[in-house]
Amino acid sequence: MPLAPVEDRLSQSTVKRPPEESDGMQAKREFRDRDGAQVTVLDALVDRHEEGMTVFGLRSRTDLDIDAIESALAELKQAGLIRVEKERGSTRIYPDDRVIPDPNDEEAEPSFLEWLRGKLPF
Repeated sequence: MPLAPVEDRLSQSTVKRPPEESDGMQAKREFRDRDGAQVTVLDALVDRHEEGMTVFGLRSRTDLDIDAIESALAELKQAGLIRVEKERGSTRIYPDDRVIPDPNDEEAEPSFLEWLRGKLPF
């Protein structure tokens, strides 16, 4: 089976999650207009915002190669959307607090069914 060009594979990259974690937390909507690799990395970091992640953790959690992860991290760091801390001999990466959605926020995006119900005259 032939592989798609690298550009196509990077633009279609998603966070790999087991089925029980498929509805994990995602970065706030205002931070999702970035490059696909950056959004993928942000989503993975937001999903694990309390414990942070290592570069190897990001690699195992996403469909991105290490070069794409490094580029995304560099851009996110430059934009101030992540912070890097050294803890117990390990480097951990955390999303900035403004990227993490408030779990009590009532303005969550409606599901497709909720949206459809709102459009139909019931």
